[in-house]
Amino acid sequence: MAFTPEKYYPPDFTLEKFINAPDALLAPSPKNGVAPDNYHAMSIYPEYFKINGEWLLAKESRMDCVPVYENGVIKVIEFRHLKTGDLVVCGRTENCEEGIYLHADGFPADDGSSDTFAFRQGHSRETSFSRDYDELYEKLKYEKDHGKIVWVMGPAFSFDHDARDAFSRVIAGGYAHAVLAGNALATHDLEGAYLNTALGQNIYTQKNVRNGHYNHIDTLNKVRYYGSIAEFIKQENIDNGIIYSCEKYGVPYVLAGSIRDDGPMPCVYSDAYAAQDAMRDCIRDATTVICMATMLHSIAVGNMTPSFRVMPDGTVRKIYFYCVDISEFTVNKLTDRGSLSSKGIVTNAQDFIVNIANGLGL
Repeated sequence: MAFTPEKYYPPDFTLEKFINAPDALLAPSPKNGVAPDNYHAMSIYPEYFKINGEWLLAKESRMDCVPVYENGVIKVIEFRHLKTGDLVVCGRTENCEEGIYLHADGFPADDGSSDTFAFRQGHSRETSFSRDYDELYEKLKYEKDHGKIVWVMGPAFSFDHDARDAFSRVIAGGYAHAVLAGNALATHDLEGAYLNTALGQNIYTQKNVRNGHYNHIDTLNKVRYYGSIAEFIKQENIDNGIIYSCEKYGVPYVLAGSIRDDGPMPCVYSDAYAAQDAMRDCIRDATTVICMATMLHSIAVGNMTPSFRVMPDGTVRKIYFYCVDISEFTVNKLTDRGSLSSKGIVTNAQDFIVNIANGLGL
């Protein structure tokens, strides 16, 4: 069955609690990077603020940030980006008492299948994910032309030839609109294309090669010599892999550095907050986000991804967020950190991406 996004049901603003609600209190930021006392912190859900008698939706939301009123619009700003005098919404209640309303049930479930008590409602290693795969195939087919698909990837995909090939086919097929990763994914993926190894292990046979521990450093060194990944690909005649496919098909990628990076690649963000800003820019218009085999990047992206997206035509759409990992701990931790709309798939991420490519007929 073809996929159709769930319909959004906005609040009924004709109810008395909305009509009688006061305007939200606005207080200026006392200094750069500091919110006023009693500031309101955002969630993953749609939130409305009554300003001059009108209920305004914060369209580009992010949890743990603050709503700022500017030129008739509610902007959601990280604390570190606040400027002195920014008008911040204040209040800690969320049911109209202070002109703030959190709308948690805008996409109500309507399948009638939920019971008060039922077994196996979570996602664990015992869960059968066959239906999740089928739904995801149809969802990606829809999103290819009507949304934005962002993939968040750990380096595990670079260690296996089939996984690298599968995701390359996903990119070539138009099912990736942005890729978020770290230095390691790019390094080992390019190592695979350059020397047929990842961390010195052959990506086909999984056997270690002599002096293979030099291979990723040699790859890094060569890329740095050329000054960019694009020039390395050109000069060394690279013709395969994830990063190669991103470059070939114009898919933007953000590589966020970490304290343990070697090299790093020339385009890696070494400033954590610059990386965060670049990642959020990719997430602002995302409609499906799939995080695979990376706990820290998954939690980071989960923190900056709301449960909804306001489309260019003004309609409100649900954001579909997946966390794919072989560890139940990682899948559950994402939910514990506030990404309540995340759907977990507990499986080997390399097998997952091969199934996705095959299921899409790529």
